[in-house]
Amino acid sequence: MNEARETGTAADDEIAPREPIFNLPAIVLAVILVCAAVHLLRLYVLTPQQDIELLIRAAFIPVRYSGQYDVDFYAFSSPFTYTFLHGGWAHLIVNMIWLAAFGSPLASRIGALRFALFFAVTGVAAAFFFFAIHPQTQAPLIGASGSISGMMGAAARFAFHVDRSSGKGAFAGPLLPFRAVFRSRATLSFLAVWMIINIVTGVVGFVPGEDSQIAWEAHIGGFLAGFLGLRFFDRRQVYGR
Repeated sequence: MNEARETGTAADDEIAPREPIFNLPAIVLAVILVCAAVHLLRLYVLTPQQDIELLIRAAFIPVRYSGQYDVDFYAFSSPFTYTFLHGGWAHLIVNMIWLAAFGSPLASRIGALRFALFFAVTGVAAAFFFFAIHPQTQAPLIGASGSISGMMGAAARFAFHVDRSSGKGAFAGPLLPFRAVFRSRATLSFLAVWMIINIVTGVVGFVPGEDSQIAWEAHIGGFLAGFLGLRFFDRRQVYGR
């Protein structure tokens, strides 16, 4: 009897597909790997001076756009590149967990190219929302959390409904009209908690294990861009406004 059960299990293993170790869309995994590689480069390859030079060139620095400095190549590139820099391991790990959680169903829904564009556009929106509030600050803005907040905004347009019937979870159904989103208790509860956490952590300036402050303004900018602008990236028909 034991031998029969073992044989049956082996046969089942041959028929049933094996789950991959990282069941993430390729584009999401690629972003995670790039962020991790950049962080490792900064920690173990670059000298402190080289790291400072990298931050000056790749981080988003609001005062660069104040008119006090000449507009150079990095003024155009840094609103995109700052998302791949992180302040420490805690900052990186937390962001990548949220990226996997909210980015995976979004990427499965809209596809790799649209996801990459969404990531870039919401990151830029987050940066310039931060700039609108702090136009003279010299402190560099870094991290993918603005774009990830955009993905949370996108999730709200689906009331966080994920369809896993195809094997990979994807946000399901048409985009909800704004009025339907604001009638959902679950969505409103999430938005209220998310907003309170961002404001409180921004005021306190607390990041576990880090010395840097949380740029809650960038989070809100990214969230609004994802919430309001998802219709331009969605492959399926949009219903309502």
